[in-house]
Amino acid sequence: MPGPNRIEGYAIISSDGMIADAAGIQPDALRIEADQKFFYDALARADAVAHGRNSGEGGPLAAQRSRLILTRRIPALERDAQNPKALLWNPAGASLDRAWSMLHPAGGILAVIGGTDVFGYFLELGYDVFYLTRVPDLRLPGGRPVFPGVPAHTPDDLLANHGLRPEAPRILDAKSGTSLVAWRR
Repeated sequence: MPGPNRIEGYAIISSDGMIADAAGIQPDALRIEADQKFFYDALARADAVAHGRNSGEGGPLAAQRSRLILTRRIPALERDAQNPKALLWNPAGASLDRAWSMLHPAGGILAVIGGTDVFGYFLELGYDVFYLTRVPDLRLPGGRPVFPGVPAHTPDDLLANHGLRPEAPRILDAKSGTSLVAWRR
């Protein structure tokens, strides 16, 4: 049973490595128009998205996307009763290959979009590329980190420690200084 051909991660973070504030809400300061365009363009090319129960990309095309929703509330795999394009998946009870074969058996690109535990699971499994956007002048003390292990370690250190190497930063928004770095295997 083959899994996806590629696993790509997408996150926008504060300077201290957070994807959301302490209440789990993504503040407006992390919604940068150029990053949103990059993100939605990438999702349009993906064959499916993976995220946790409390995450999701939103937007007008969200209902059309195939998705794996990672959850500990089921033993292994189960169709989502509310969304025929979604599969609930507990990685402790079923492999990614098995989940993928039920969702999208022909290979393809899986876009991982969060939250913390989901990003961490795929960090251990192995991203082919992780697109990390950073808003430099924003701090979210006590917020939700992009990966387990942040803030004790930086997101950059964790990505490097898992075999990914950064490309040159690309400025997405000069006014805020927001930049995007592609970390590749």
